[in-house]
Amino acid sequence: MTSINEQPVPAARPVIGEEEIEAAVRVLRSGRVVQGPEVAAFEEGFSELVEGRHCVAVNSGTSALHLLLLALGIGPGDEVVVPSFSFAASANAVRLVGAEVVFADIEPGSFGLDPAAVEAAITPRTAAIMPVHLYGHPAAMDEIMPIAGKHRLAVVEDACQAHAAALDGTPVGAFGAGGTFSFYPTKNMHSLEGGMVTTADAALARTLRLLRNQGMEQRYANEIVGANMRMTDVAAAVGRVQLTKLGGWTERRRANAAYLDAHISAPNVTTPPVAEGARHVYHQYTVRVRGDRDGAMAKLTEAGVGNAVYYPTPIHRLKPYWGPDQKAGRNWDLPETERAAAEVVSLPVHPSLGAGELERVAAAVNALGEDL
Repeated sequence: MTSINEQPVPAARPVIGEEEIEAAVRVLRSGRVVQGPEVAAFEEGFSELVEGRHCVAVNSGTSALHLLLLALGIGPGDEVVVPSFSFAASANAVRLVGAEVVFADIEPGSFGLDPAAVEAAITPRTAAIMPVHLYGHPAAMDEIMPIAGKHRLAVVEDACQAHAAALDGTPVGAFGAGGTFSFYPTKNMHSLEGGMVTTADAALARTLRLLRNQGMEQRYANEIVGANMRMTDVAAAVGRVQLTKLGGWTERRRANAAYLDAHISAPNVTTPPVAEGARHVYHQYTVRVRGDRDGAMAKLTEAGVGNAVYYPTPIHRLKPYWGPDQKAGRNWDLPETERAAAEVVSLPVHPSLGAGELERVAAAVNALGEDL
């Protein structure tokens, strides 16, 4: 139980410091507040994280996914292979362009798409594969990219939780036709709210810029049908400040995860493995709990340790993805997805944790013992 003098250890602690506030105020005073020089500078700076790819800033991670699918020409009649163990936005973006979602199972270690399951899910209608780099661990891109190449499919990376993650030295967001990132406040870095699309294709980048701005490059010279999904200069200014801190924060997250790896010893709790060659950036530190997960979470909360489940309900079991004649969705065969949804618990790993807080997290987990 938390003592009177101890504050709970929060599951997340978004950072908005004086530098971010000063940057926002500077832009507000300038009068240039929507998709101006700050957005362009943020795009240029973020490009360094993805091997110099073109970067197109938008107003959310969901918008990034949506516009990338639109720019690739994916729509009605197409299928996109997506993991069901993800936030709903991954699948929602596919539905928003009129394409169909085909769910594939995940690997038990990385929580990313299982390449064998991807291969089995491909049909003549498949247009793209959407690997999700969940919790900050890169998906098995070394196996997924050859599958996509063999079948001539686009790869749309959902890297919304994986800023600066990498596999065998290649950063996420630099593998496929395009990558997408989110800058929501709880992410590894944020811009208050916002998203980014990355691509090596200059023509695709131009299409993305048209789509985010009502189809215009020159004012009132609309070339295609677009929308308003622009990022504000206030958001970009905050993002630029956060980008300068991302490297240090990432190393702190990785160090915090290493501490928890070394100090969690509860017999019914499995710490997150890291695949060979993977650079995990720990958006979440997600363990598996065998036994009474709800009881374990209640004990952690009583001990003052923040915790959460991402995600308790796989996407294929959410109402928008039920089949027309079913109450609980199409009969997808996703055993690893179901097992993960029943076992995962995310613990505090954010860079604001102090040494004492890390000790409390490990001690609370170890106090769960064997009786779960």
